[in-house]
Amino acid sequence: MTMIQKVLIANRGEIAVRIIRACRELNIKTVAVYATVDRDSLHVKLADEAICIGDHRLENSYLNHNAILQAAVNTQVQAIHPGFGFLSENADFVRACERVGITFIGPSADLIDKMGDKQTARETMIAAGVPIVPGSKGLIHDLAQAYQVAQEIGYPVLIKATAGGGGKGMRVCYDASLLEDAFNQARQEAFNAFNNADVYIEKFVEGPRHIEIQILGDKHGNSVHLFERECSVQRNNQKMIEEAPVQNLSSKTRKKLYDVATKAAKQVQYVSAGTLEFIMDKDENFYFIEMNTRIQVEHPVTELITGVDIVKEQIRIAEGKPLSFKQSDLKTNGHAIEIRVNAEDPDQGFRPMAGTLNGLHFPGGNGVRIDSFVYQGYKILPFYDSMIAKVIVHGSNRDEAMEKAIRCLEEIDLDGIKTNVDFQLEILLNQKFQDNVYDTTLVQTLLKGDKHV
Repeated sequence: MTMIQKVLIANRGEIAVRIIRACRELNIKTVAVYATVDRDSLHVKLADEAICIGDHRLENSYLNHNAILQAAVNTQVQAIHPGFGFLSENADFVRACERVGITFIGPSADLIDKMGDKQTARETMIAAGVPIVPGSKGLIHDLAQAYQVAQEIGYPVLIKATAGGGGKGMRVCYDASLLEDAFNQARQEAFNAFNNADVYIEKFVEGPRHIEIQILGDKHGNSVHLFERECSVQRNNQKMIEEAPVQNLSSKTRKKLYDVATKAAKQVQYVSAGTLEFIMDKDENFYFIEMNTRIQVEHPVTELITGVDIVKEQIRIAEGKPLSFKQSDLKTNGHAIEIRVNAEDPDQGFRPMAGTLNGLHFPGGNGVRIDSFVYQGYKILPFYDSMIAKVIVHGSNRDEAMEKAIRCLEEIDLDGIKTNVDFQLEILLNQKFQDNVYDTTLVQTLLKGDKHV
């Protein structure tokens, strides 16, 4: 069993701050790493120690294995928490941590390899009896094979990169005349984003919902689910608003989702926090699409309805301790909604914005949580993801949580930079969202100008 007394956080922004706070509550010392341009970031100020690891270029800083490991060795940490993004699902980095005797707070390198490659993950889930979207039995190596597979499963089809995530390397194709362009574009984007042009093809489910199940597993063979999240408010496959639990779901489907998720976790002997993502059609048929072997951006909504601190549980699991609860101990309480606040201009195609926050006011009150790393006078940088805060609210039911979320967005004030707050408020006020009958096409509908359907 590993006794963790000091953790290096291999990340930046709000997730680094969130991890530092969890460590402090566990009386664990923290080390922040930062790029030169991030020297004034909140995670640097809050950590017990901070080490500069390079300039703003990701390959020189937050993706620099050697610099991060050298900082970890120099500061004598026992563990590294990767947060999300960057090196969080990089199996080579996990193996490098193992070589220098540092615990990686997350699953093993082999498990990341298995579940991080989408095609391998599909094959693993098939073996576990998890329903998957009909598609190719392996990678698509050339255009001729793409035409054959697309004809077999029927249009529309979705061409997907086997590596990475975040909506990169994905193209929808509605008929054979468009397949060549979609195939080449998906491969090129996948190569640019992940240095891996491999793709596979699956049936495109039109107007689906995006439902995911949070799981936790320890090194003693115990695994649990922490219920489900609705993540269907998306633009270009990027999540914008998440809520939990899912209200408009039959008890039969809900139970089946839980059973499938826990069975999959046991099948792969999952350790740490992970998420199984599914798409669901209008008849509540659901299909596995991928597994994230890391903590998710939207983990706070699960924390608010369960009372479980997922980051603290990750650390305990990494120490070799068993889960601090059983499945029968868990239940949902009320409803939670998370809104991502991005420094971007919706009127200019959601172009990321940079600049100084001249004034800042975040909302508060009962059942309101703000996860952020910005403060008045902070200069938002153009080099990183545009998310600057998450507003997470909790109410006794969905209606109360919605009203609280609306109040919070109306109250928030970020002076000096454009954000997506008004657009997010437009989503919350949309009739489909209010009536809880929306799917992944909601944002696209709003952008076309129809605010009520």
